[in-house]
Amino acid sequence: MADKQKRKRIPVLPWMRSPVDVSLIEECPLEILPMLDHRLKAALQNMGISSLFPVQLAVWQEAIGPGSFDRDLCINSPTGSGKTLAYALPIVQMLSSRTVKCLRALVVLPTRDLALQVKEVFSAIAPAVGLSVGLAVGQSSIADEISELIKRPKLEAGICYDPDDFLVELQSSVDILVATPGRLMDHINFTKGFTLQHLRYLVIDETDRLLREAYQSWLPTVLQLTHADDSSIIFPSYISNPCSDGSLKTIRRFGVERGFKGKPYPRLAKMVLSATLTQDPGKLAQLDLHHPLFLTTGKRRYKLPEKLESYMMICESKLKPLYLVALLQSLGEEKCIVFTSSVESTHRLCSLLNFFEDLELKIKEYSGLQRQSLRSKTLNAFRGGEIQVLVSSDAMTRGMDVEGVKNVINYDMPAFIKTYIHRAGRTARAGQSGRCFTLLRKDEVKRFKKLLQKADNDSCPVHNLPSSSIEFLQPTYVSALEKLKEKVESETSRKSTITSSSRAGKQKDRNSSKAKT
Repeated sequence: MADKQKRKRIPVLPWMRSPVDVSLIEECPLEILPMLDHRLKAALQNMGISSLFPVQLAVWQEAIGPGSFDRDLCINSPTGSGKTLAYALPIVQMLSSRTVKCLRALVVLPTRDLALQVKEVFSAIAPAVGLSVGLAVGQSSIADEISELIKRPKLEAGICYDPDDFLVELQSSVDILVATPGRLMDHINFTKGFTLQHLRYLVIDETDRLLREAYQSWLPTVLQLTHADDSSIIFPSYISNPCSDGSLKTIRRFGVERGFKGKPYPRLAKMVLSATLTQDPGKLAQLDLHHPLFLTTGKRRYKLPEKLESYMMICESKLKPLYLVALLQSLGEEKCIVFTSSVESTHRLCSLLNFFEDLELKIKEYSGLQRQSLRSKTLNAFRGGEIQVLVSSDAMTRGMDVEGVKNVINYDMPAFIKTYIHRAGRTARAGQSGRCFTLLRKDEVKRFKKLLQKADNDSCPVHNLPSSSIEFLQPTYVSALEKLKEKVESETSRKSTITSSSRAGKQKDRNSSKAKT
């Protein structure tokens, strides 16, 4: 048996065996942070930031300090530890010395919502040093994105230009691009003037998820496009071009030297990050890392936020909604996120909760079934305190940062420790305290405790509610279930009608096509 388990164990790469433990690093006040641009210092202070967290300081030292980014960085750090600013700050500082506008830093994330959040962090500091940040996530039409990312420079009157010379006509409007893989590939394949040939920094956030899903082979495409040979690198130069009157005019080809530490043709510097970074050599090999340095928090692969309190709630399966309602009532108006196992469960649970008429809480749904515009509106309302409870599928588990979330509730027990870590990480962020409650049947308790042991968490007491609070809700629960049943039947009927109409329309089109032939 022991031999069998040994064969299943994935080998750990040598560079992952000796990580830098960032938990041993203390926070550093901005006042004594070495080499920080005074403009960035002011921008950070305007954000209410007075010091850097350990992971942020560790990355700063490797990128800006003596390390000078000689090695690619792999960062495994708990949710809420400040990973976004950890890469945003040094990248903005490093790019601030260049004045020619071109795309030099690319940040790739798995979801639109997470990309929007990361873009906000960059936008808070980049303008301070004259840099601009773009977004490519498919939230708007691709034409609108192109107008934001690519510009046609104003050219001097009386000068003749070759209409096919796109290097003259098209320039990047942004220095830094935050993108999702699908929309990034759209721009690579179809947007004229969009190029990665000047790219100096690549950040892959939520790496394990991005490596697990192919997304149109975005990673090998990006790496191939940035491994350009010398002949494809465009430098500022001037050429003479004859005009119709026979005179010679001088025009400029727009480009930029890709200098890096005194080298004219540098490697692409990479940072990869996750709260649950994979150790699979096969997956990590896709990243083509250069002498990688592994930064992590402690010796455990999985780590929960330091000030997180975990609790179990044991309940009968059919009474779970009652326990949830009673728990929400006991928490008052504290911000809560309730996680379910699927988008369908999210929709039904949210509907059921809103049928509890005496539950004086604003409760909304947040899932992949909704349009992006509706999700953004809901999230903003939650951030602003207009909504107290968000019922969510795992669409919100990774990286999403909502200030003031005091409680996370697992309505459905997560199947994997990674899922638990990402869900629980929506609270107890940035050194704050928070609680995570998990509703369990008796037969799930043993498996749940075993799950938590993978994150070195042996302290998960049972949270009890007064039986009277459950019994008091019984009549309302019966009424709410009836209303939910009616709503589900109505929605099912409506979907059936829409499907039938769609099929009838397609059949009519086919019949019409046959008649014409």
